[in-house]
Amino acid sequence: MKKLALIISGLLVAMMGYSQKTVYVDTDYLLSKIPAYKEAQQQIDELTKNWQAEIEEQRTALDNLYKQYQVDKVLLSNDMKAKREQEILDKEKELKELQKKRFGANGDRIKKEEELIKPIQDEIFSAIKELASSQGYAFVIDAASSSYTLLYSDPKYDISDDVLRKLGYIK
Repeated sequence: MKKLALIISGLLVAMMGYSQKTVYVDTDYLLSKIPAYKEAQQQIDELTKNWQAEIEEQRTALDNLYKQYQVDKVLLSNDMKAKREQEILDKEKELKELQKKRFGANGDRIKKEEELIKPIQDEIFSAIKELASSQGYAFVIDAASSSYTLLYSDPKYDISDDVLRKLGYIK
């Protein structure tokens, strides 16, 4: 019986030595403690507010143009109606282009975030990677979002090629 207990405890010790360490960080918490991030976020918020005001100003001008057209429409010749309608369409197009320029997928807001926030995020991820490597962590997970995000993984735990091998796609 002592022999069995000794074997089991030996196996448990060996298994603990081979287990991977998984840790987590809260990137929202990290960012909240970095003054440069707060400053960058304030700068982006201020720019966003200014850009929204610019868009709202153009929207108001467009609405006024349309309302004035509705009032004048009965007095205008067909050529003048067409000209005013085209002017309204052009202003609508300008407004949409401005919205896209400021807030689109490659818009000014995204570019400003990349300029100001990405370096801070890169610094955090670099520190996470260095810490994970030096502390022997296999995985680092971000607990900030509702769906946990893997921030770091030790490449020695990547079994992608093994799966492809098992499926017969590589030898």
